[in-house]
Amino acid sequence: MKACVLFLHFLLLTLALTTQAREKKSYLISSPDKKTRLEIAVDAQGNLQYRASYGGQQLVAWSRLGFDLNGRAVGTNAAVQNAAQKPVNDSFTWAWGENDHIENRYQEINLALQSAGLSLQLLARVYDGSVAFRYVLPAQAGVDNAVMAKENTEFNFTDSYTVYQYHHESVFTPTRLDSLATTCDFPATLTNGKYYLSVGEAANDNFTKAELRKGTTPSSLAVAFARDTAVRVALPFQTPWRTISFARTAIGLHQYSELNLKLNPPANSTPAGLKPGKVIRAQLNTQSGLDCIDFAARNNFQYILFDAGWYGPERALSSDPAVPIPAIDLPKVIQYGREKGIGIVLYVNYIGLQNHLDSILPLYRQWGISGLKFGFVDGFSQNGLTWLAMAIRKVNEAGLFLNIHDNYKPTGLSRTYPALFTQEGIRGDENSPDAFHTTTLPFTRFLAGPADFTFCYPNSKNSYSKNLKVSMGQQLALTVVYFSPLQAIFWYGRPTEYTNDAEIEFFKYVPTVWNETHYLAGEIGQNISVARRHGQTWFVGNAAGPQAWQSRIKLDFLQKGQPYTATVYEDDGQGSIAKRTLAVKKGDALAFDLKAKGGQAIILEVTEHK
Repeated sequence: MKACVLFLHFLLLTLALTTQAREKKSYLISSPDKKTRLEIAVDAQGNLQYRASYGGQQLVAWSRLGFDLNGRAVGTNAAVQNAAQKPVNDSFTWAWGENDHIENRYQEINLALQSAGLSLQLLARVYDGSVAFRYVLPAQAGVDNAVMAKENTEFNFTDSYTVYQYHHESVFTPTRLDSLATTCDFPATLTNGKYYLSVGEAANDNFTKAELRKGTTPSSLAVAFARDTAVRVALPFQTPWRTISFARTAIGLHQYSELNLKLNPPANSTPAGLKPGKVIRAQLNTQSGLDCIDFAARNNFQYILFDAGWYGPERALSSDPAVPIPAIDLPKVIQYGREKGIGIVLYVNYIGLQNHLDSILPLYRQWGISGLKFGFVDGFSQNGLTWLAMAIRKVNEAGLFLNIHDNYKPTGLSRTYPALFTQEGIRGDENSPDAFHTTTLPFTRFLAGPADFTFCYPNSKNSYSKNLKVSMGQQLALTVVYFSPLQAIFWYGRPTEYTNDAEIEFFKYVPTVWNETHYLAGEIGQNISVARRHGQTWFVGNAAGPQAWQSRIKLDFLQKGQPYTATVYEDDGQGSIAKRTLAVKKGDALAFDLKAKGGQAIILEVTEHK
């Protein structure tokens, strides 16, 4: 009997110890300003999960972490082996950005875990207003090559949100999460009217183009492999970062537009001679190239582009991107550009790139080409994105700059490869965006990084009414609002057709990179006001959405005690541009009254003392 009692006591003690061992164990890390918190835990059932709060309010409830690898549900039966935290207080200069100096301050935790018979790490960082995490699989015995069938990361929000659903070059469709029937691209912008959230992806150089689908609860999102059925994993391996950023206003989201850069490693070096600028697209003949160079030199543009067709039909295997068509005397155009200080950009289709990249890079350097535009790349699949990362590295090493067009979207690789100036992955003027779209982009796609919007500016011979759904004044304003170190301004127009210098004067002065940027006012799909500084001169872009916008902006960003002259370019009500000037100073309020789909661009220059 005594032995039975002792055995019963032993069983109860064992059960108590087991229960205690499986109680939820959590790790809490806070941002440098203590307002953003990330908690990571293994619950009593052994499931790896996280939650996040901002400003004392929990905005992301307990959400699943993990992935399925070789039939194993990694993230279940998890145990933390070690946890290491460290603060990072860093900064770096950025010559091709919206701000020339970027603060990179965060708290980091690295959790070493065992789960489903595998060793892995969960690396997480908490910034002021943002959280980021990724999975890291170190090399380990028995797992040389593997297949990730799905990523199980979820985002369970504590309230009902509306997401601005879209895919790369599509329109935006505001959709309640509980009604989401399709996927949405990263970065995804959500709001419940009180908070604004951005769910993003950084450092994707060997993964698939993951997207977001409806999660397991009505107010949740989950990562989906929409373009590949699985991801091949060769250890060691790390996934892209998953990020969540929080703000109380729509314009507050802009402070996170550099997060992707922060989450990528710095460049070993920056190629010499790279220069951002504005570009005009030439027709496929020698004379157009020469005319565009003259136009660029007169209007302070830096480049001309020969687009698809300059070396023959772009999808034909017989077309060689080392051999121009007979209609283009490329050496003559290059030499004339050199004399005028204008660079040449050449387009190469994905087919030509796959077959000729290694040979054309040194050849283009020898010719004196400034940069490349990639076309119709595969920005969807793991194969395509892995190839693109390799190609970006090679272009960077060759000392040319790069613009990637069509479905590719940025994840911050430009920090590692500064030659990657910009990319498309956006519904630009080629695809006839309306005023709702143009005033939604600053709060959505542009949070991921720069985009080439391919402006189709009207002229005396062509209104481009098929493409343009907003006013001329808004087109001017958007060259300030939209950020791209390489900005294509006249996508369809020819130099000889722009005969009204007053309508295009603003383009002569607007730069493409900045020392300082502020989002001043705006709401998603309604309106936007952005101020950017280049040197001592400020530029402001104001754009109205589908409804008229009357407001005023405070000029608090100007230098105290310094008088400025404001030159305002705006719609004249007759389909053209009016220009006026006025004296302003720090603290003044500049009123404006924009019609629906309208806009204005402003230059604020230091007034010269006489």
